[in-house]
Amino acid sequence: MNTVIVDDEAPVRNTIATLLRGHFPDIIVCALTGSIAEGYEAVMKHQPDLLFLDVELPDGLGFDLLKKLSPVRFRTIFITGHQEYALDAIKVSALDYILKPIDLEELAAAIIKAREIFSHEEEQLKLLALSENLAGKKVLKRIILRTAEALQLISVSDIIRAEADSNYTHFHLAGGKHIIVSRTIKDYDTMLSGSGIIRVHQSHLVNLNYIDKYIRKDGGYLLLKNGLSIPVSPNLREKVLQAITDHLYE
Repeated sequence: MNTVIVDDEAPVRNTIATLLRGHFPDIIVCALTGSIAEGYEAVMKHQPDLLFLDVELPDGLGFDLLKKLSPVRFRTIFITGHQEYALDAIKVSALDYILKPIDLEELAAAIIKAREIFSHEEEQLKLLALSENLAGKKVLKRIILRTAEALQLISVSDIIRAEADSNYTHFHLAGGKHIIVSRTIKDYDTMLSGSGIIRVHQSHLVNLNYIDKYIRKDGGYLLLKNGLSIPVSPNLREKVLQAITDHLYE
């Protein structure tokens, strides 16, 4: 498996290359570069199977390089920091990433995923989601939901609510569409933080745009615009009410 590493920090590039050479002998490091321009030349020259790509580079976003190379014929593992908004965009777009400083265990997990057979069409769908999310000025626009049959690109604004079912999550969308995903609701609570979809109960996420009112009786619950009632956990009540109030004045 040939790989190219694009990161503007030489120590990060070198660490990844050293770990790959020391622990993954079947991966050949073809080039180490630090910019979009250099990365483009390296990818065109070596035609890698795998690209390690920093989110922010001196001459633009890493995604700008992918747009220049579209349609991509390789897997991409993004390199990013803990604090970056881009990390949320990458997560909801179902793309792989490793965090700085580079950890061998995380690197190995990302490489295992990269070895899986993948569809170029699915990869393009994920990159489309990422493009829209990065352009959203810190407001997530799209999320990739992986079902047993396919990847589905969903507008966050179309999500009415999500409900937990053990290790599955049921998404209920505008228009009556229902999607079941084999990930926990906790995962999506983290991914969708700040997108207008809030945790109101251990088993429920709700889109603020679809809330009609909060009813105080019977322990407190939300009445949605479609007439559905959703319980509110007592320990989340103040947080939910504050989120509703803040949303009204946005």
